[in-house]
Amino acid sequence: MSDLASKTVLITGAAQGLGAAIARVFAGQGAHLILIDVAADSLATLGAQLGDAVTCIAADLADAGSTAAAIAQIDRPIDVLIHNAAILIPEPVSDVSLATFRATLDVGIQAGFQLTQAVWDGMVQRGGGALIFVSSQSGIKGFADETAYCAAKHALEGFSKCLALEGAPHGIVSCTITPGMAMHTPMSEKNYPPELKAKWVDPGQLAPAFVQIATADDLRFTGQRLNAWELSVAQTPGD
Repeated sequence: MSDLASKTVLITGAAQGLGAAIARVFAGQGAHLILIDVAADSLATLGAQLGDAVTCIAADLADAGSTAAAIAQIDRPIDVLIHNAAILIPEPVSDVSLATFRATLDVGIQAGFQLTQAVWDGMVQRGGGALIFVSSQSGIKGFADETAYCAAKHALEGFSKCLALEGAPHGIVSCTITPGMAMHTPMSEKNYPPELKAKWVDPGQLAPAFVQIATADDLRFTGQRLNAWELSVAQTPGD
């Protein structure tokens, strides 16, 4: 098992929700963090809370130029990429604007591609790394009023599978991970029905799964779609 204190971890969508929860847990275990989010003020607040081993980069991942500019600010090798950023605006397909559709896909898969290319060669040269893409049931099933979001998550699933095949000879893990449990985030506050809100959990309870993947010293997780809740509960003493 590798030590997180020796790793640099890049997290997108880090200003709030699951991304922020993961950042807090990783910071607590000594990782150097590079956090990206479009919400500059919230990101800066989180960065100040987490200490000196944190670099915050405000960027709009829906824009390829902004994403490239953010990548240009990264000045150290990345050991773990956690692509968590996403846009979910539920609406019937007849109401979805081209701008919304493109922004949803651009954050989900275009930024995932750009960030992966940015960290890939370094991982190959160092003989390993981890690419963790946050998916959801929308990457497995179809849902009414989620044409853009489902398309983005399905694309991410296929992208990760290809990377797993290319990365295995170089010790690079590529996997997707679903929350596996309703979680309380700003996105879920807007979109969850009452029955899910009644059982949602704090996203910090799902963060141990990401630590487990990031510190694995083999390829056992690569090519898989993982369940954050199941992995996290399995790590909890007494469960």
